[in-house]
Amino acid sequence: MAKTSTQARALKTPKFSTRIVNRCWKCGRKRGYLRKYDVCRICFRELANSGQIPGVKKSSW
Repeated sequence: MAKTSTQARALKTPKFSTRIVNRCWKCGRKRGYLRKYDVCRICFRELANSGQIPGVKKSSW
């Protein structure tokens, strides 16, 4: 979990466009971020396994 001050800083518009940091809306993690789902890889797996992300299911072959 990221600190609340770090999450709040990421929401502000930065001085330069290259300073934009994408963060997970659930936990605030910045690494392993999936743009399509707006979450990090850890939260994505939790949500996908519980069936909360439509169209995503666990693969098996």
